[in-house]
Amino acid sequence: MNSPAIKVLVAGPAGAGKTTFIRTLSTTPIIDTDVLTDDSTVGPSTTVALDFGTLMHAEATVHLFGTPGQQRFDFMWDILCAGSIGLVALVAGDRPSDLVPARRIIEHITSQIPIPWVLGVTRQDVGEVWTPDEVGMFFGLPADRIAGLDARDRTDALRLLALLFERIAMGDGLGEEQLSAAGDS
Repeated sequence: MNSPAIKVLVAGPAGAGKTTFIRTLSTTPIIDTDVLTDDSTVGPSTTVALDFGTLMHAEATVHLFGTPGQQRFDFMWDILCAGSIGLVALVAGDRPSDLVPARRIIEHITSQIPIPWVLGVTRQDVGEVWTPDEVGMFFGLPADRIAGLDARDRTDALRLLALLFERIAMGDGLGEEQLSAAGDS
């Protein structure tokens, strides 16, 4: 018997760890559209269209779609969010300058499709990083919507995905309106 397929979007600024997160979770080889870049802040390559991986589970097949993080590819956000049941947003904890772009990406996606979402703060394995609590305060998020992780660690990645599925099961999420209101307080 075939398990149902569900779609989860993975979004965030360039260099937040989206491709790594999908590669860590996928039980099949991933499809990526990474190209070499000379932007040292995002690493040796950046996604220009999408990343795609699958996580096979007895109850469902999770299709993981990663968005490009650069504003010039924002048209892909609208294309990729169609049919998604949830959003994993990622932001690098060692790059506080990415918090505002991360907010913009989340607001854009959740204004297009009202879906539950969680926030992962990557690079918790390096020194001098913003903690999930600090990032949560910036976003006005309760602790049960945010987690720190090393995107290369399967246990961490599965924990964040499980957090999203808890939000989905509860039938809630912070949409764009709530995020904007939280950021205004």
